[in-house]
Amino acid sequence: MHATDPMDAMDAMLEATARAEDDHFWFRGLRRSAQVMLDAALKGRRLGQIVDCGAGTGRNLDWLREYGPVVGIERSPTGLGVARAHGRPIVQGTVAALPLPSAWVDLATSFDVLYCLPEADERAALAEMARVLRPGGLALVNVAALDVLHGAHSTLTRELRRYSRARLRSRLEDAGFTIDRMSFTNFSTFPATLAVRAFDRWSGRAAQASDADLRVPSPPINRTLDLALAAEAQVMRYVNLPVGTSLMCLAHKS
Repeated sequence: MHATDPMDAMDAMLEATARAEDDHFWFRGLRRSAQVMLDAALKGRRLGQIVDCGAGTGRNLDWLREYGPVVGIERSPTGLGVARAHGRPIVQGTVAALPLPSAWVDLATSFDVLYCLPEADERAALAEMARVLRPGGLALVNVAALDVLHGAHSTLTRELRRYSRARLRSRLEDAGFTIDRMSFTNFSTFPATLAVRAFDRWSGRAAQASDADLRVPSPPINRTLDLALAAEAQVMRYVNLPVGTSLMCLAHKS
């Protein structure tokens, strides 16, 4: 896959995502981890309004609506088209200038969006999440973790950075958030991912966009990894994971 225009690259990634996100172990693991964090924070409380910032195909809106009314914000025509074809509530807009009133939502989410943004837009996106949240409202953010995991998948996703705990904490606090919980995710897949990404860099493949990570593995492999991440989600009910390929944070507006 060799899309060079940023919007073409985004559309290519979202097309691959739409094919994989129902069944791929990674997407299923993301949803479980996010639900664990929200369940612990909300304790059954239903929210007045939720926004998913950079909603992509809108797949996460399907489970977020269990917590309250939800709307997605997305700029990609491909993402908007997929979401609307599935009847998902989505509005065209950018994360750096959300088309929403101030102090309007109780929960703002951002799943694997911030690392694609130039630094000024990264800061603007977090500031916008804070703006649209009511006082004390929650932000749930998932980002790519650890620079050592940069590889061919990073080129496909237009990844500009990966995050340490310190960097994500700093960015959120600068935007006016107080950290409630932060945990790595995908601990089980970390060793294999580390090896693959190291090979990508050694071989020069890291500069070539590849959607290999977005293809659903063979059923036995996908099932095994899905079970491993399901077990991780149960562990996350009690402790934060020390390392992983992604970093998830729950914070509230100070």
